[in-house]
Amino acid sequence: MKQKIVHEQILQQKMNKSLIQAINVLQFSSLELIEYIKQLSKDNPLIEEVNFDYEFANYKKNYSDQVSYEEINERKLSMYDQLKEQLYTLKIAKDMKPIVYFGIDSLADTGYLDISLEEWAKRCHTSMEKVEQSLQLIQSLEPAGIGARTLSECILLQLRNNGNDEAYLQDLLENHLELIAEENIAAIAEQYDINEEKAVHLVNMIKGCHPKPGQLMNEPVAEFVIPEASISKEGGEWIIAFYKWSKPTITIDKSYKELNRLGQEAESYLKEKTLQVDWLHHVLSYRSNTVERVIKIIVEKQTLFFEHGYYMLQPLTLQKLANELHVHVSTVSRALRNKYVQTKYGVIPLKFFLQSGIKQQNGKPIAAFVVKKLIHELVEHENKQKPLSDEAIKTKLQDEFGINIARRTVMKYREQLGIPSSMKRKQRR
Repeated sequence: MKQKIVHEQILQQKMNKSLIQAINVLQFSSLELIEYIKQLSKDNPLIEEVNFDYEFANYKKNYSDQVSYEEINERKLSMYDQLKEQLYTLKIAKDMKPIVYFGIDSLADTGYLDISLEEWAKRCHTSMEKVEQSLQLIQSLEPAGIGARTLSECILLQLRNNGNDEAYLQDLLENHLELIAEENIAAIAEQYDINEEKAVHLVNMIKGCHPKPGQLMNEPVAEFVIPEASISKEGGEWIIAFYKWSKPTITIDKSYKELNRLGQEAESYLKEKTLQVDWLHHVLSYRSNTVERVIKIIVEKQTLFFEHGYYMLQPLTLQKLANELHVHVSTVSRALRNKYVQTKYGVIPLKFFLQSGIKQQNGKPIAAFVVKKLIHELVEHENKQKPLSDEAIKTKLQDEFGINIARRTVMKYREQLGIPSSMKRKQRR
């Protein structure tokens, strides 16, 4: 019986490692995926051909000069700016705002809090109670894990955000993190009186958490962009056609089967490389299926954009997308990373379709991007001798586009776009 348990545990550990590798491959852009498979094929003689090179070369030849769809010259928002933008959706007492802002500015690039609560309270001349409330507000922002003080707390925040709130989780993460690192399923199950199946599920959930959530908000931009799929309308329906490089097929050299005749060593080598090919098929399938599901939901939620353009973009958050797909937020974030789609408007990053929303004064939600785009255009075409004030922009948005927002929101978005005030924009004749 003991031998069986050990065998199952080793098998489960291998499965867990396979899952982690599959999650890593999910993050790859198409270019990274191509390079990854090419490197594997150099070390695995069973891989005879990877069928995407011709189509990839063709695409580069035809689209290398294509300009990607730009977000109206909007400056890239830092992690700190993105977090502060989310605060506009929360009700925060006026006296709490500067304390919360200070806390956000005190985060490291990784998303961890880089200051003690005592120092925070001292610097803001406030009580520990208000600092703790401010920390809770920051830790409620996306992505989950932001504002953590330790790795254990970071993972715990992500697990709780995903509905896992068992009483023993905190003790496991704070006092027995080594059991997770070792994937010691039997010890975890015994320590907390749970069955091994639940322990395995728990370890998988923990392994799926991002250890540095701030990095999700500061991703590098790809130098050369190739899309995962093209989106076009045919017969009144939106069709998603995936390129071969996003779903590559691998041809196996069958002549290597004859190695079996050369002895046990050759047979062992062949078995190892065959398992690697099987694993590669598995992770490629996981990546393509996940990305395909994400793109399908995006097309469904942003159909008006594909029909009519950026003016019809809808608010859509990472959490909402994760809820639709019934997966963890970190999985969606990885699936979106450096991935693009070809549309009639050009090549667009998938992350572009995740738009923060604001409630208009009439209660209707609207994508913040749409408002920023219109503000940009109104300023672009204004009379330079009589530039539009924030109040005048607010009125034009209401009268010409039916967008009803406050003047302070106009000012906030104008500043985010790097547009000076009307006084500074005024040109003398």
